[in-house]
Amino acid sequence: MKDSTSVGLGECAISRNPDDVLVAYGLGSCLGIAMIDPVLRICGLMHAVLPLPSNGTNSADGNPYKFVEGGIQAMIDNLAKEGANRNRLVVRIAGGANMLMSSGLSQSFDIGTRNTTTARAVFQRLRLTVSAEEVGGHTGRTVRVYVADKRVTVRVVGEKEHDLQ
Repeated sequence: MKDSTSVGLGECAISRNPDDVLVAYGLGSCLGIAMIDPVLRICGLMHAVLPLPSNGTNSADGNPYKFVEGGIQAMIDNLAKEGANRNRLVVRIAGGANMLMSSGLSQSFDIGTRNTTTARAVFQRLRLTVSAEEVGGHTGRTVRVYVADKRVTVRVVGEKEHDLQ
């Protein structure tokens, strides 16, 4: 049986244990970012809450994983410490929904879109390709990373879990 490791708000988990399944539950506007070194089978999953801190730094309280902007680089650095090769990383993202639907709300409240836009810009700057994504919409998602077979899945409430390829 596989062991689930829950990745909460502003957290990141990295594993090479084939029995692990990394899980980010209930991604609404948050972004689940999975990175996998397919050769060494080192997998990481981050649950980013906001695009960037309002104070202009890349972390708050020493935790870069709350934010897409600083969390991506911190995750890459921690994967590298475990032996992952940055040039082999397979990147997949999910979440980034617009959970506040109202005609009176401005674009600034669409945190999901801002998270996704920020992630794409960071990966472009770092010259890393996002190989698959399931973002946007108005529904929450759960993301799982199965370390044994390097598989990333997404499940929307009321639907079946499916591979994110």
